[in-house]
Amino acid sequence: MKIKGLSTIRQKLMVFVVLLCGVLLGLVWLLNVWLLEPFYTHKVHTDLQRTADAFSLLIQKYETLEDPSQPNGISPDFYSAVQQPEYTTMLLGKCIEIADANYNCLLGNHALSSGQCLLHPARTTLFGDTGLPSWNNKNVLAYRAQTLADGDMYFTLNGQNGMRQMVVCKNVADRYTVIVSTDLERIGQAGEVIGQQVPLIAAVLLAVSILGAYLFSKWFTKPITELSHAAREVAKGNYQVRVREPENADELGQLARDFNTMAAEVGRTSELQRDLIANVSHDLRTPLTLIKGYAETVRDLTGDDKQKRTDQLDVIVDETDRLSGLVNSVMELSKYSSGTMKMEPVRFDLAQLCDEVADRYRNVCEQNGYHLDVQTDQVCMVKADPDSMSRAIHNLLSNAIHHIGEDGYVALHVKPQADGSTRVEIIDHGAGISKEDLPYIFDKYYRSRADAGKVGTGLGLSITKAILISHGYAFGVDSELGKGSTFWFVAAAAEPEKSAEA
Repeated sequence: MKIKGLSTIRQKLMVFVVLLCGVLLGLVWLLNVWLLEPFYTHKVHTDLQRTADAFSLLIQKYETLEDPSQPNGISPDFYSAVQQPEYTTMLLGKCIEIADANYNCLLGNHALSSGQCLLHPARTTLFGDTGLPSWNNKNVLAYRAQTLADGDMYFTLNGQNGMRQMVVCKNVADRYTVIVSTDLERIGQAGEVIGQQVPLIAAVLLAVSILGAYLFSKWFTKPITELSHAAREVAKGNYQVRVREPENADELGQLARDFNTMAAEVGRTSELQRDLIANVSHDLRTPLTLIKGYAETVRDLTGDDKQKRTDQLDVIVDETDRLSGLVNSVMELSKYSSGTMKMEPVRFDLAQLCDEVADRYRNVCEQNGYHLDVQTDQVCMVKADPDSMSRAIHNLLSNAIHHIGEDGYVALHVKPQADGSTRVEIIDHGAGISKEDLPYIFDKYYRSRADAGKVGTGLGLSITKAILISHGYAFGVDSELGKGSTFWFVAAAAEPEKSAEA
């Protein structure tokens, strides 16, 4: 729902808090004014009903309550039972009477907190109020008769000066009646007083809620405002901007950390793109300069010297091939990264493929005095795209020879694992990779400090990464400065071929 005029989160938070406060005040008013008296009356009625039921059950245990031989005319066993604490406790603040089928009061107890009973008003004589309740007045006789005739009932008596009394009448087996009553406090007046106080309380709470909402919204939106400002700075090209990360791990703190991570990655990507432009510009400028120079030489100076013309044209062809290789690498990386390169997975022996790739480098290693250690003795069946995997292994092995150490050692090991997968390791004893460069070594266009100034675009490992990711293979590099590096990947085991049914 869109509220006109509320354009910021801060304004919306303030309105929400104020409205919430208003709703809560409305609920307080409803409970304390409208529902106070009904809740109180229900509670009193439940208490009186429980007392009447308890005495009704007690009466039903006896065949008769009358005993003419006793001074009070009541069975001593019953009289003794009603004197027990479990019954006397129920009668605190109440008036109770027990009458027979002839409407005669057998037992009564008056313990109202007000001291005045509307059901059994004090008897009066010519000499004034006696202070003793009239247990058999005409009104109560009518109530006993109605209870015996119609069954259980309850009602409220209203007296002078706002006095009120709730009465519960219980029919006990059509032989006796139990009538219990108690005072009803002036809850209605209390509700009116509370109702008069609610507007003042509401005004105070509304002012406090507006102030609290203002302070809360300011505190809550501060990190969002900082994020918004930082985002605009990033849009302007300032990738060094960062936002403060709160110590707590709430959603805004996580958002701040994610923003800082994003800004760092965007800055690094921008830097890598600048490096790419510089690297590609350098790699393009050199062959283009040579091509142009030799082409001009062939045109202007070589003349009829066939040997010179052939040598110069060979240089032009070589530099053109170099340019083509650069362009092809960029296009190949783009296809693997975008997923447009179509993979055709088949079952094959990865160890055999690695051995075939290593064969291409044996002559180079022998000519340069390098030691190529190839361990591909065990069959390792995988299901992958052979051309892509050949390209990945070629890139890793070429990278290892490019960074070979003084001992001239480079290795290609294929190791079957216990779970059926295959681990391929390419090892060199070169300069190694620093811990700062290690997390980014597979990123496109990235070059470690040790490679600064070398020819190339740094796309080989990026292409390898894209190939391995497309196959879902785990990969990585373990390296230590001065001791060399081990590039590795783990190819999942191929599912066994299903035998054709006859």
